[in-house]
This record gives sequence, structure tokens and C-alpha cells, in this order.
Amino acid sequence: MYSAISPLEFRYLNFPEAKELQKYLSEEGFIYHLAFVESKLVDTYSHYDYCKPEIADEVQKSTHKITAKEVYEEEKRIHHQLRAVVNCMGQHVSSQAKPWIHLGATSHDIVCTTDAYRFKKCSQNVLLPLLIELQTILISLAEREKNTVQIGRTHGQHAVPITFGFTIAEYISRLGNRIVKLQESTNDLRGQFSGAVGAYNAQSLLVKNPIEFEKTFLQKLDLSPATHSTQIVEPEFMLDYLHACISTLGVLANLSDDMRHLQRTEIAEVMEKVSQKQVGSSTMPHKRNPIHFEHVKSLWKSFMPRVTTAYMDQISEHQRDLTNSASARFYGEIVAALYLATRRLKRVMNSLIVDKDSLKRNLQMAKDKIIAEPLYIILAKDGHPDAHEAVRRCFIENDAIENLNLNEEQREIIANPQKYIGFSVEKTQNVCNYWREKLDI
Repeated sequence: MYSAISPLEFRYLNFPEAKELQKYLSEEGFIYHLAFVESKLVDTYSHYDYCKPEIADEVQKSTHKITAKEVYEEEKRIHHQLRAVVNCMGQHVSSQAKPWIHLGATSHDIVCTTDAYRFKKCSQNVLLPLLIELQTILISLAEREKNTVQIGRTHGQHAVPITFGFTIAEYISRLGNRIVKLQESTNDLRGQFSGAVGAYNAQSLLVKNPIEFEKTFLQKLDLSPATHSTQIVEPEFMLDYLHACISTLGVLANLSDDMRHLQRTEIAEVMEKVSQKQVGSSTMPHKRNPIHFEHVKSLWKSFMPRVTTAYMDQISEHQRDLTNSASARFYGEIVAALYLATRRLKRVMNSLIVDKDSLKRNLQMAKDKIIAEPLYIILAKDGHPDAHEAVRRCFIENDAIENLNLNEEQREIIANPQKYIGFSVEKTQNVCNYWREKLDI
């Protein structure tokens, strides 16, 4: 473990629950799924009675017998990973079954289809359920704090009051939309079985209807064929999926950044719940740092730029070149980063401490300034010829507010700015209701 180069392995995925993710994204998982897809190809030949069901069963059982270690040993000998998988599978089946493995396929019929299948299952079984759990926590937090008045901030400065629930509702909406995009792009991942240049040359020698055969093969993997393929599946399906992962990670990073700043000493409106034994600094014993929020932002900084590689992988000369052969192997790390960020935020947001005394203090600090907008609106509504300038002079040039002609009801609004929260409460609840229904939470 500690001889690994990537921190993903020796630091961030070094916990028991990560095995569910590694089942799809590790090299052992990749090799298994390559073999699994090969077995489904043979199963499709059996489906059309080209080979006996016993042969398909035999090949299917071989998928549990090969290991990444033996595949890599074979690859050292022949210098081709996919053919090494096929050769290793062949060592675990009879001579009657062996010819059917990989028959008619080019390497990326299997590789592209395998990537689509394993990323789809990883999203459906691991990533999306975790994101739904985080969304559920955010909805509960927003509803709990929908009436908790907070000073709004624009440009890093106090603006007008909202509620803390309203603050969280922004991220419920943004995360909800990203979850939907991730669901859509997950379900739209595609596979293929169309041969060396995508024209079904070899398949036309083997089956009566190659296009129908391809569709049946992919249905066994809960996938659809690309509308058109060359030696590789059209790259935009995978690109859309990775973009959805990265843009979702961006929402989590923005939430983390906001919460991190609200934890600043001079603001102190929220606090991560940390262990009493946590060391915040090697030299300052009193420190309690927002380490979880900072960690999520740091993950985003590391993995967000990687989506540009996926965009560059859109370009492949003619029917295929090998310029994505190394870069595409790192796609799984993007998924892993989103998983790690979601898992971290789920834990910290579920136990977030909201300091209502600090919220009130900060609101009171801005009390004399935040009445500027309602004052301007009231005056303009009542026909003041230059309301904005009149209020500006009150706050910038220290003209007395008493000089303004306000009635008793208007003065009550000005005297109690904590009531000037607009539809923060209603909007928060509407957002929570919408996403609870939309995502069936």
C-alpha cells in the first residue's frame, strides 16, 4: 500500500468502504470487467445458437478465475493487454470454448464497452446513492435552519438579510441539477461491437445481422450501441459523463469554500464538528481548522483540470489512433475524487454546528447599513424623485435618516432589519420540496 505512487491509493482510499469503489475502478476490477464483457460476447453467440450454452457457461466461469497479476505477466510476454486477458481466459476453458473468446472483436470493442459498463455500474451502485445521501442531509439542514436569519454577502461584504437555510438551498438546487445530469450521462454511456474500423467487417463473416447482434450483446450489459462507431465509441458519451462528474465536484467545492469562510474567526457562523483529540496545528495548540472543507476544495483543484484531457481525447485520427491509450486510464480517478469529496461532505454537513449567536452578532454589526436597500425601495415606491441618491447621502455623507419623510409602518421596517428577509423561508422550503420529490428522497 505505502509503496504506491498515487495518494488516492495509500492515503485517500485506504478504508474498508472503498472496496465497493475499487471493485469497478481498480486495475483488478478493470481486468475482471474486461473478462466479464468478453463472456457476454460469447453468451450472445450462444443466444443466436452459434455456440452451445455450455460453452458460454464455461467462459463465464473463467471470469472469476483470472487475476490481474497473471494478465500482467502474460502482457509482459506478448505486449498487448487485451490479448493477454483473452489468453488467460483461454487457459481456464476447454479447447472447444477457447476459439469463441474475443471472436470477431477488436480490442476497443471490449475496452470501450467495458469502460461504459463499469462506470455506469459504479455510478448507479456507489456514486449516485452517495450523492443522494448528501442531498438528503442538505435538505434536512436547510429545513431546520430556514428561519435562522443570516446576513447575506456579496463581493465579500455584508448585503441584506437572508436565512442560513436559504444559503444551503442554493447548493441543494445546484447539486440536484448536477445529480440529474450525472444520471442522464450515466445512462447514456455506450458500447460497441463493430470491428476494427466500425464497419462490421469481421462480424459480417460470423453472424447474419451484425447490427442486431451488437444490440443484443449490449443489452446483456444494460448498454446501447453508439449511433456510429469507428474502432472506438464516439468519445462524447464518456466526455459528457466526466464533465458531469467534474461539474458536480465543482458544486461541492463551492459549498466547501463558503462553509470554510463562514468558519473564519471573525465570522464564526458555522463550525466543523471535530474530535476533541484533533490537532489543528503542529505549533498552535488552540487551532481547530476547517480541514474537511479545505480537503474537498483541494481535491477539486487537483482533479478539475483533468477534464481538459478528456476534451483532448475527443480528437482521434481517422478511425482511431493511440493518443488516448494512456490518458483514458486515468478517468477512474476523476470518479474516485468525486466519491471522496461527497463522502467527506456527507460526514461534515451531517454534524455541522450552526452558531446562532454569531449569526445574530454579524447581523447586528450590519444593522445600520442593511436598511439602505429597503429604505431606497420605500422612498422610490412613494415617488421620491431621487431615492437612491437620498439614501446614499444618508450612509455615505451622513445625512440624517430623520430628514426623510417616512410613515410609522415604514419606520418599523427600518427599525427591524432582521425581518427584511424577503421570501427566504418560502423559497428554501420550495427548493427542498422540489428536490425531495424530483429525486424521490
